[in-house]
Amino acid sequence: MTLKPQLEAIIYAAETPISIEQMIPLVKDSILAETPEIDATEIRSRVRSVIEELTADYSSPAHGIEIRQVAGGYRMSTKPEQHDVVRGFAKSLKPPFRLSLPALETLAVIAYRQPCTVPEISEIRGVDSGGVIATLLDRKLITTAGRKAVIGRPILYKTSKEFLLRFGLKDIHELPSMEEFEKLLAASFQSDLLAVQAVPPEASSEGWSAADESSESEATVGEQPHSEETSELGPKLVNEDAPDVAEDRAEQTAARASVNHS
Repeated sequence: MTLKPQLEAIIYAAETPISIEQMIPLVKDSILAETPEIDATEIRSRVRSVIEELTADYSSPAHGIEIRQVAGGYRMSTKPEQHDVVRGFAKSLKPPFRLSLPALETLAVIAYRQPCTVPEISEIRGVDSGGVIATLLDRKLITTAGRKAVIGRPILYKTSKEFLLRFGLKDIHELPSMEEFEKLLAASFQSDLLAVQAVPPEASSEGWSAADESSESEATVGEQPHSEETSELGPKLVNEDAPDVAEDRAEQTAARASVNHS
């Protein structure tokens, strides 16, 4: 009878997703105290069964949070229908996670083509991606995956567990398909284009100059930390000051990345 509240408390207190293997040693003594003859396989089965019960309990509309399986473990998170109110609260606590447009493009290519090398990424994007790779490594969104068996043996890169955590994914198979991605992208561009059209012509002209200059700089040195676009729920490949340029560039990137996407 004590197992269910124990597991609930553990999942709630965990800062990162916690796996069944991590939870078993924490509750093993309690299980053995209640059922001394139980073996290791039955302990694991009981823990999994109780977690499934907790997941079902929190799926009720009476709860604003749910238990989700993310990155090989379990964690509590807010339900989608509560995102607006929670987002407002979160914005008052800390700034959102920010990535520049080149960084989002590079991360999208790696996510859909992994494992892949810097030359392959640069070929898809049409610009050198070495500087952006360093930024993504520093933020632990990607990691190395060995070396490719070709001349020069270039390093292979793939998304990391931190990537799954940031985007709330169980694994990379939960990434949207290219068709879904294109629909999300089109909807995002449409909403941002309406916002840009509402800006006076003088402001739009000034914004275009700044964006054009920033784009040339990014193609040379990689990520520009002071001109980053914010993405709270996933990649948003858009530059509000230059929507046409961003749209062409993002569509080309998505089309190239879809060539080998299964």
